[in-house]
Amino acid sequence: MTTSYSIKFKRVYDAAEDSDGIRILVDRLWPRGVKKEALSHQDWCKDACPSNELRKSYHAKEIDYERFAKRYFDELSANPDNLTPLLRYARQSQVTLLSAVKTFEYSHLPVLKHAMIEALKLEDQQADDDKLSSPVCFGKDFNYWG
Repeated sequence: MTTSYSIKFKRVYDAAEDSDGIRILVDRLWPRGVKKEALSHQDWCKDACPSNELRKSYHAKEIDYERFAKRYFDELSANPDNLTPLLRYARQSQVTLLSAVKTFEYSHLPVLKHAMIEALKLEDQQADDDKLSSPVCFGKDFNYWG
């Protein structure tokens, strides 16, 4: 079974559009200057975000992006259930990952998207007769970032 998934990024400060599909906030902290009732989103998946320790190390420039990405991917592989809500959304519709980051390229977003797509592919491979396995069962096979 080969399925295509659509996952894009958008800043929380940008207007919501119908083409966004399911909008999910993926920042560990609530974005500054945004009222909770004002943000158009379906979920806040902060458990799928980098740990506070890792986030702080990266923002303090104690580690470079490559090390940050590897450690974040390791965190995701150690806690695969944290991806489950995101994978369910991705199976339903277009998903827009919302964040307050200014530059997507060197943030947690590309790592998260990669982890989601790889987990979805693995789950699809494990599917038996078009019946998707649940919950996600990728365990130790998840370490392909580095």
